[in-house]
Amino acid sequence: MGKRQISKILLLETIFVGIVSLAVGLVIGIFLSQFMSVIVAKMFEADMTKFQFVFSKFACIKTCIYFAIMYLAVMFFNTITVSRYKLINLLNANKKNEKVRFKNPFLAVLVFAFGSCILGYAYWKVTGDVHSMNTAEKMLPPILMGIAGTVLIFWSLSGFILQIVQMIRKIYLKDTNMFVLRQINNKINTTVISMSVICLMLFMTISILSSSLALRNTMQNDLVEMTPVDLNLYKTANLPESYTRYGIKHTTTEAQREDSKHSIYETLINNNLDMNVLKDIVEIEVYATNDLTWKTFFGDKYNEIKKEYPGLVYETAEEIVKISDYNKIAKLYGIKEYKLKEDEYIILCDFDSQTELRNRVLAKGHYPLTIAGKEYKSKYNECQEGFITMSTSHTNTGIILVPDSCPLTDEMKEMYLLAANYNAETDEEKQEIEELFTGSANSSDLVKSLNDKGIEIDGFTKISLMEASIGVATIVVFIAIYLGIIFLIASSAILALKQLTESSDNKQRYTILRKIGCDEKMINKALFRQIGIFFGIPLVLAIIHSIFGIQFAITIMSGLASKNDLLPSVIATVIIIGVIYGSYFLATYYGSKSIIKEEN
Repeated sequence: MGKRQISKILLLETIFVGIVSLAVGLVIGIFLSQFMSVIVAKMFEADMTKFQFVFSKFACIKTCIYFAIMYLAVMFFNTITVSRYKLINLLNANKKNEKVRFKNPFLAVLVFAFGSCILGYAYWKVTGDVHSMNTAEKMLPPILMGIAGTVLIFWSLSGFILQIVQMIRKIYLKDTNMFVLRQINNKINTTVISMSVICLMLFMTISILSSSLALRNTMQNDLVEMTPVDLNLYKTANLPESYTRYGIKHTTTEAQREDSKHSIYETLINNNLDMNVLKDIVEIEVYATNDLTWKTFFGDKYNEIKKEYPGLVYETAEEIVKISDYNKIAKLYGIKEYKLKEDEYIILCDFDSQTELRNRVLAKGHYPLTIAGKEYKSKYNECQEGFITMSTSHTNTGIILVPDSCPLTDEMKEMYLLAANYNAETDEEKQEIEELFTGSANSSDLVKSLNDKGIEIDGFTKISLMEASIGVATIVVFIAIYLGIIFLIASSAILALKQLTESSDNKQRYTILRKIGCDEKMINKALFRQIGIFFGIPLVLAIIHSIFGIQFAITIMSGLASKNDLLPSVIATVIIIGVIYGSYFLATYYGSKSIIKEEN
């Protein structure tokens, strides 16, 4: 049979296998994607009443095209490979080991040390120096160093690990260890590349799954904690004659300026809102002055912090709230209330990165601040938990609580904030009131009336916040879980196929083991160790990568994902990897065991 006939057989075989695998994969993928959508939606307790089966014709066509491109590439390279082989090489391929090109142990150790240093520096960049990673361009070098370091580690290990074990004679000559190590060394060159790729894929799996599940847990917890009431309304106090918002200059009328002196409650009453639709109403006043900004607060730490965080808007005025007002809204929210002496103040802050900066300043103890011309000292040497406006996460960058006797003036009044619950028992009744304030459906009379008069009352509702948060979080987590599982299955499949192929190629070697006196138990043990090492080595290095990668991801998602929610996510990730990766490992072991089984 000539090379052309062999290539033709290989071509037809590849096409047949490709068509079958594509057809089966499409069917499984279509239904599995719907199943995953349901699972992720259930994770966020999303409304599934309107769920329907979706099939994307465009996505199916793209999948077929990309699959065809990959298979054409495979067929092309297979044809070239076969055409270059001589018949004698094809007949004896399974009897030959690859040439080990990297034999110098000293050089291998140097490369291992160099690779470890590269990885160590990359680890430090994404943890110790993470605050400098504020652009995509700055994130690229650590990623490239991680890839290069991984390849160097596997390359160097393949160069000296066998020599090291050979020096420890008790281990090398024990049982079938010599055979196992030689088997691992058999395909040393291709193993380096495949192990590096698999390690990086497993790293991405662990990092993506852990981070996305942590994000889900944090968002779920924050939604419950940060939406304690049905409604938050706020409006600007003391409107100037003109102001700029979102880059657009606004000119106010006399009527608008006059209305800005009235509270939200008064404005709603004046515009004929039936206040019986609300209950548990609490309204407070929030103050601010350009004499007290973030720059003022940071004091002598300002230059140090600005150098570290140049992007912060340091001219932002601090929000100031009287202690009695805060305690009223805190009681409604069911969160901690505070007490102050006449010369004390408290900083409330729950946004992690901002809390860390403020704590640097407060750590001195009794840190002094001048507020409305009077000096106050900090009651605590760190920020306290608390907030006044609802949100989907902990986004309070700082609120200063002052005694009621603090000489705040009407000119310092920045906004009014009203918090309340809907006076309703059923979800339908709540939705009717919701539409009154959001201006949706046919119940937009109040909103239209206020807009016509130029009165801007903004706000958040619990329902709208939860719907928005669930929508975004579901998309993010769905994509993350999907990618994570795809990477995990791909890396497991590559390892499994590689080991099954090698077991088939090396069947004669196991026959030789039987001939020299090894029983089935020893042979199976050798096979188990060999496959275990191939599956274990990339996983171990991937876990080390992930320790730092997850920290980086959580830091980048500061305010969205909390380190406190990381442990349950890591446990869930371990279970997912254990089930999928472990299943592939066991399937590979038993498949290989069946392949090398002695024929009767």
